[in-house]
Amino acid sequence: MSHDHYDASFIRDILGTVKTIALLGASPKPERPSHGVMGFLLRKGYRVIPVNPGLAGKQIHGQTVVATLADIAEPVDMIDVFRAPEYLGQVVDEALALDPLPKVIWGQLGVRDDHAAERAEAAGIRVVMDRCPAIEYPRVMA
Repeated sequence: MSHDHYDASFIRDILGTVKTIALLGASPKPERPSHGVMGFLLRKGYRVIPVNPGLAGKQIHGQTVVATLADIAEPVDMIDVFRAPEYLGQVVDEALALDPLPKVIWGQLGVRDDHAAERAEAAGIRVVMDRCPAIEYPRVMA
């Protein structure tokens, strides 16, 4: 799949069907994009599980932070990645170890690794990169 452009229907289908989102790189700092996006997603009714090894056990937006994707005790539909692009391959590795697999891996603005995306897609996981759900949601769900 080309990741240079996404049809609105592709994004709408993802945002309209996912329920539980693991937010990788969650921050308690209000000035950080992950903090604002997490709050936005919670307000839109998604279940958001913050993931950050340095903050495990603490709370962000009233949600308990876990250290790793493997520490999440329930299936996740989507992994929202707030990590540098060079870590996306590692995120895909961690996602492929989950059972069941997530339906979507979403790389935030600036997060793109086409090789990692190919590996995830080969396993049946849909991939969005270099986009933000808090920007896409008002555009495609209105």
